[in-house]
Amino acid sequence: MDIATVIGIVGGFAVLIAAILLEGSSPMSFVNVLPGVVVLGGTAMAILVRYTMGSFAAAIVLGLKSAVLYKHVSPTKLIDQIAEIAETMRRQGPIALEQVEIEDKFFQRGVRMIADGFSAEALRASLERERDLDYERVEEGHRIFKVMGDTAPGMGMVGTLIGLVSMFGHMDDPKKIGPGMAIALLATFYGAAISNVFALPISDKLAHRAQEEGTNRTLIIEALVMIREGRNPTTIRDELASYLPLHHREKMLEAA
Repeated sequence: MDIATVIGIVGGFAVLIAAILLEGSSPMSFVNVLPGVVVLGGTAMAILVRYTMGSFAAAIVLGLKSAVLYKHVSPTKLIDQIAEIAETMRRQGPIALEQVEIEDKFFQRGVRMIADGFSAEALRASLERERDLDYERVEEGHRIFKVMGDTAPGMGMVGTLIGLVSMFGHMDDPKKIGPGMAIALLATFYGAAISNVFALPISDKLAHRAQEEGTNRTLIIEALVMIREGRNPTTIRDELASYLPLHHREKMLEAA
């Protein structure tokens, strides 16, 4: 689990609640159904206009799963594991790779393909296709959360206009002026909070995930192709070191 995502989202809303309490207001005074329906419902409908129902549902599930449950894989540890697999391949042959335990499903599939005798060209083509399709799924989640973040403040303004129209339409009744103003202000509040505390941070997180995972999978593909071609483990490690920042690269090569 990515604890930073959980802390960021929960902490962001906790800060808002704490500010309300410190100001001396009751949190329940910030709860109103109408602005919630306008902002949440309007934002959802605006997304459905742009995407299909299936894409919307899949993006929400995949987006939250990728943002919260994603496990970071260090490229340095990945290269060390690749070097061990290359050494096993050199000493014992491809059949021995069937016994290697690998946690990453993508990496595991590539190693099994080597053990099954796939050529380097077939290996690269299959894994690159899988990498690109997975990248597109995460990228679509990023785009949908970005649309959510961009739309929510606009729907908040729509709710504000509804509240203002209601308030001005009842100027002769002082009892209805307060509720109308509350709806107007709460709609803007809901839109801004959803956009800046939830939707846009998740969108940026997914963009980062897509880039990080794409880089790691490209590294894995290049490594597996070199292993399939019978390259020396030391040579493979040196080639893959280019994926690391300079200071990490120097430390890894010195340790090797």
